[in-house]
Amino acid sequence: MARYIVKRLLLMIPILLGITIISFGVMQLAPGKPTDLATAENPKATPQAKERLTKLYGLDKPLHIQYYNWLKRIARFDFGESFSPDRRPVSDKIKETIPITIGINLLSILLIIIVAIPIGVFSATHQDSLFDKASTVFVFVGFAVPTFWLALLMMRLFGIELGWLPISGVKSIMHDSMSTPAKIWDVARHLIMPVALSAFGGLAGLSRYMRSTMLEVIRQDYIVTARAKGLPERVVIYKHGLRNALMPVITILGLSVPGLIGGSVIFESIFSIYGMGRLFYSSVMARDYPVIMGILVIGAVLTLLGNLLADISYAVVDPRIRKG
Repeated sequence: MARYIVKRLLLMIPILLGITIISFGVMQLAPGKPTDLATAENPKATPQAKERLTKLYGLDKPLHIQYYNWLKRIARFDFGESFSPDRRPVSDKIKETIPITIGINLLSILLIIIVAIPIGVFSATHQDSLFDKASTVFVFVGFAVPTFWLALLMMRLFGIELGWLPISGVKSIMHDSMSTPAKIWDVARHLIMPVALSAFGGLAGLSRYMRSTMLEVIRQDYIVTARAKGLPERVVIYKHGLRNALMPVITILGLSVPGLIGGSVIFESIFSIYGMGRLFYSSVMARDYPVIMGILVIGAVLTLLGNLLADISYAVVDPRIRKG
């Protein structure tokens, strides 16, 4: 098992390098430059001032030299300084925003696992029942309804009309003066809608995948044999059937990590949460290349780690993988 994990970790290095090359090249193709945005609103900005800014940012060098210099800094875990007027280190900006983004995504994945797998198993074992038909309708709605539109509806219903949940931020103005249990409940109330909506699409899809794989598994000969031996139905389903049905679902769950991270841009903008997604959006608008590349690298690493965890889980479920 350790050898398998080491091989997967080593394989991540060239993949991450390829992601950075593509991201760096595509970012340079985007219209506009940081110097244009910095001088556009200043009528007194001269071409000489723009040239000095270009040299200050290192944008006067060839593209491959810029990438090489950036890569040398990344090797020292230095993301450089932001192009914004405050010139703050990129790592400080990411440290401020990454905890809330990772927290929302982890809670979303946990919610997807807790809810989607039981729904899929129950739908498969009660095929064509009322619950199965209702879950099918839920899946179609989950795929068809734009999540950002649903977010606005929920904000209007639960936040404005009913007043049950806050509609922005992660804590109230009086958060610091609250007791510890009140602080926990305050943060939980702020995160209910973002986490639920972030998990909505994945919940619908994973429950359908779980249902289809479970239907295929319970029709296998070894399940028929287990029932013929007189084993309880719960043991047949959850011990013999579920473990084999989880293998493709684990892979799909690992592949859903990039979608969750990418969706943070939308949810954090809608709910005014200052996380990594919102920082990424504002950096793209400002052509802040160091921050953009830093967030892309962090997102790529998190995605690769999510896929690695999926591969490890796959190896745990299927002994043939780790022994092979």
